[in-house]
Amino acid sequence: MAATVSDRLLDWYDGHARDLPWRARPGAPPPDPYRVWLSEIMLQQTTVAAVKPYFETFISRWPTVEALAAAPQEDIMAAWAGLGYYSRARNLVKCAGEVAQRGGFPMTEGELRELPGLGAYTAAAVAAIAFDRRAVVVDANVERVVARLFAIEDPLPVARKAIRAAAAEITPEKRAGDFAQAMMDLGSGICTTRDPKCLLCPLSADCRARATGDPARFPVKAPKKARPVRQGRAYWIERENAVWLVRREGKGMLGGMRALPDDGWSARGDGLGEPPLDGDWEGAGMVRHTFTHFALELSVQVQRDATQPSGEGEWWPLDTLNEAGLPTLFTKAARLVTS
Repeated sequence: MAATVSDRLLDWYDGHARDLPWRARPGAPPPDPYRVWLSEIMLQQTTVAAVKPYFETFISRWPTVEALAAAPQEDIMAAWAGLGYYSRARNLVKCAGEVAQRGGFPMTEGELRELPGLGAYTAAAVAAIAFDRRAVVVDANVERVVARLFAIEDPLPVARKAIRAAAAEITPEKRAGDFAQAMMDLGSGICTTRDPKCLLCPLSADCRARATGDPARFPVKAPKKARPVRQGRAYWIERENAVWLVRREGKGMLGGMRALPDDGWSARGDGLGEPPLDGDWEGAGMVRHTFTHFALELSVQVQRDATQPSGEGEWWPLDTLNEAGLPTLFTKAARLVTS
């Protein structure tokens, strides 16, 4: 099956590859490793459509890894706002600095794994796509394609070991980067989560899941655990057409980002409901936001003509609030107050 799958898939990719700003066309020299790395970090748990404008903004402002390494961290974090998973942005800063010190990206999967924020998948993707090294690249799309191709019955996440082994069987020695991107494109556009388009698939003749009559059943998923719902409060403190913003701690959820003050909610528990200022507070409503492991119901409390709270923070002009780089959660809260 291995040679047949890789040959058929690469033939299909040559005519159907997606045109993406971080890619080289099939058969062209590999793209700049910086563009590959940046796109892969951005694409972790985020869609291509969401990433495109962010990628183009980053490349325009910081066209090389050296330029990114020299940029103030707060500018990078502000430009990242809205992409979520802010630990990725912090690792982006660390990794850029290390790569700039090295004089460039290392070429092997093992050396790439040593860089901050590069796990098994990202290291394999950069090695294959940017350096044309044979590496087994398995993201969610590839996982789905391989699980169906081999009709792997074990549920996720137990199945991942078998999926990786099967992916290794079909990864070719040559054009490994094109093969990886072809698998991603196949999973994104043809072998989709629901209603896979088997009649258009170049691998349908080899697909064991299709032979079962129910390819959408794969990959088999374990029952989902219910997400806990946490309760918290955010505080909109306004004075003279400015709002009081704080900087969240460098580690942890939304670390290093500007934000509204809150009452200490976390993934582990509800907030304490203690405001940063005495006085009368007016409720502006509630925003709901879903994180990976929990959902949050955040009550937004408002005090205008306020005194300055204790502790570190800054008065941010309301007419330039969109430049503060607030995370999506606090952007929702601000919109609730200002709309």
